[in-house]
Amino acid sequence: MSTAPLTPDQVAEVQASFRRIVPIAPAAAEIFYDRLFAHAPHLRAMFPDDLAEQRRKLVAVLAMAVGALDRLESLLPTLHELGARHVGYGVEAAHYRPVGLALMETLELGLGPAWTPATEAAWAATYATLSAAMLEGAADALAAA
Repeated sequence: MSTAPLTPDQVAEVQASFRRIVPIAPAAAEIFYDRLFAHAPHLRAMFPDDLAEQRRKLVAVLAMAVGALDRLESLLPTLHELGARHVGYGVEAAHYRPVGLALMETLELGLGPAWTPATEAAWAATYATLSAAMLEGAADALAAA
């Protein structure tokens, strides 16, 4: 993986801040997709009209990933597979940037005053790590096709 490993403090910060998001997860997922489609309206066509199931999946995947950040090596195969699967949905490398922007904005809105520079930095490092693993899986899938 090409990103720097997450520090224990970053892992702890992401996990603690995500616990604050869990009680508002449905609203946060709605905000996420609103922000995603504001940044990249062309991505809306990749999703079903009713986003309810997609929102649930987003929260579930985030919860799984955040919960396993302290065991990153065990998480990597799942992320590779997720990245490979997303190729089949038409996801391209360029799509990861608006997803990251939407995630960071959602967290900032959801956490309010608890969104600190340390929280932002920890989430930025986490997204860089997770998306790099997914992009590697996507690249492997494309190379095998």
